[in-house]
Amino acid sequence: MPKEEKYDIEGVANVLRNAMFGMALLIIMGFLIAKGIENPEVEYYSFWTSMITGIPYLLIKSNSKKYKKMDSNSE
Repeated sequence: MPKEEKYDIEGVANVLRNAMFGMALLIIMGFLIAKGIENPEVEYYSFWTSMITGIPYLLIKSNSKKYKKMDSNSE
């Protein structure tokens, strides 16, 4: 059985918060630009760009060694 891994929850929460705000900002900007130039395709491009870049970033960054705590009692 693998040992239980411990994480820096505050660090992971900061990564999630920042990435979600960034993704939301990109989607909102795409919406406003699409309305301004009257081209709805821009809205779809901004949405999918934020999803395609944001989700892998979240997965890779939150699972990095930077946020894993080393247990001094581990064998």
